[in-house]
Amino acid sequence: MNRTATVLLTALAPASWGTTYAVTTEFLPPDRPLFTALLRALPAGLLLLGITRVLPKGIWWGRAAVLGALNIGAFFPLLFLSAYRLPGGMTAVVGSAGPLFVVGLSALLLGQRPTARSVVTGIVAASGVSLVVLKAAGALDALGVAAAVASTASMSAGTVLTKRWGRPDGVGPLALTGWQLTAGGLLIAPLALLVEGAPPALDGPAIGGYLYLALANTAVGYWLWFRGIGRLSATQVTFLGPLSPLTAALVGWAALGQSLTPLQLAGMALAFGATVAGQLGRPGQPPAGAAPGRTFSFRERNARKDSMDVTGPALRR
Repeated sequence: MNRTATVLLTALAPASWGTTYAVTTEFLPPDRPLFTALLRALPAGLLLLGITRVLPKGIWWGRAAVLGALNIGAFFPLLFLSAYRLPGGMTAVVGSAGPLFVVGLSALLLGQRPTARSVVTGIVAASGVSLVVLKAAGALDALGVAAAVASTASMSAGTVLTKRWGRPDGVGPLALTGWQLTAGGLLIAPLALLVEGAPPALDGPAIGGYLYLALANTAVGYWLWFRGIGRLSATQVTFLGPLSPLTAALVGWAALGQSLTPLQLAGMALAFGATVAGQLGRPGQPPAGAAPGRTFSFRERNARKDSMDVTGPALRR
């Protein structure tokens, strides 16, 4: 599969996540963010485990737990906490700074030297999202801001570590996704029970909404995301993140009757332009002797003494 097709398929993940707000507000029980997070993660993870029938081995038990906590178990509750405590689209604005987090973490963990273009593009993306979702509001809640920053840092760290560790031999991206969703869901379960109590009664629309979130939005969405991390650089993948708030704005306009101002349209153009610019890195080359369908880890690439260009596509899975 060529690089453009990989980017487009990976972009479906944040685009799908941008529909979460509309589904949640229109179909799901109110004030149950942790229960919603649990039903997004755990059933999807168990389904993928049942399909792949592959469990972690050795060091990958610990790695799956770490990645599941960063990408799912910590990210979801922190994201919901910030959304409930911050005004307007402030959570989305903080989240749009994810590319800048990944640029820094990639320098630390992947050996990628930050470039002026990646930093400027990240700032433009965050600025564009700000124009789309940020509305006038009162004073910011300190806990909400801290949760928003922590959620962005958690997902960014999970993205970079997923890139660094790759996948074990014989394990596909579907199995890796199942491990992380299951680990994250098991982390959320006791928190949801402790904070929100027993599950609410569900009607037909709610059941349909949860099925959509668990299957299309989460099982398929995160599979595409982690698959993309294996084939593209961590920075390229995270620059697709602004598509989530942009999709949310478009769904609100098309399906919920929300209006878009000229300033918001300008912000969408800025954010989308930054997303495209984030995909224009120089393609990297696979290590000599790389077997088709295999993603090599950071250490394996170094052991093969290949130059690691993490501004271009990583090794194909």
